[in-house]
Amino acid sequence: MGKRSTPEVDSGSMADIAFLLLIFFLVTTTMEQDNGIMRKLPAWEEIPDTERVVIRQKNIFTVVVNKNDQMLVEDELMELKDLRKAAMNFIDNGGGVNAEGKKCDYCNGSKDPASSDHPSKAIISLKNERETSYSAYVAIQNELGAAYTELRNREAVRLYGAGNTYTVMNTIFKDPKVKDISLKVKLEQRLNKLKKMYPQIISEAESKSN
Repeated sequence: MGKRSTPEVDSGSMADIAFLLLIFFLVTTTMEQDNGIMRKLPAWEEIPDTERVVIRQKNIFTVVVNKNDQMLVEDELMELKDLRKAAMNFIDNGGGVNAEGKKCDYCNGSKDPASSDHPSKAIISLKNERETSYSAYVAIQNELGAAYTELRNREAVRLYGAGNTYTVMNTIFKDPKVKDISLKVKLEQRLNKLKKMYPQIISEAESKSN
């Protein structure tokens, strides 16, 4: 009986199979993402001494975080859950006038003369030690950002009606699927107005180490 020859395995399609498997894993695999903060840094601009603005202490809301993630707000210990409300009260105080000498006629604050004059003058100063955890830093930044968002949402509803919050309008404006140019222009005008009413001014001092 003659020796039977072993048929060769057709390996021509192996590359296609490997390629399909690679695509499958790329599509179905999820990667864990770290939490972060979106910040657009302003361009550096040298300001002459004659144009420098003197900032009054009452217009500065100081937040200090130590290496144990303890938060000192205006020289008093505060829990993270209370930070947003405290920041909103400071920003929305409306105890004075803006740079043009106009009072804040939309502020709902207590008009405390010892607190911020106007949302356009209200500055939040955040300082942290180098040993402060990143999670605490992000959580505090989120609460401060949320304070501005809530104030903008409130005014958006007052000006443009229920459902037209700053958050909703901003989501629609940034949605690439929305192709209506006139809608985009209208939303951009509204968003810019709300940002001007409550400009987000958060100053981060250099980290300190004990």
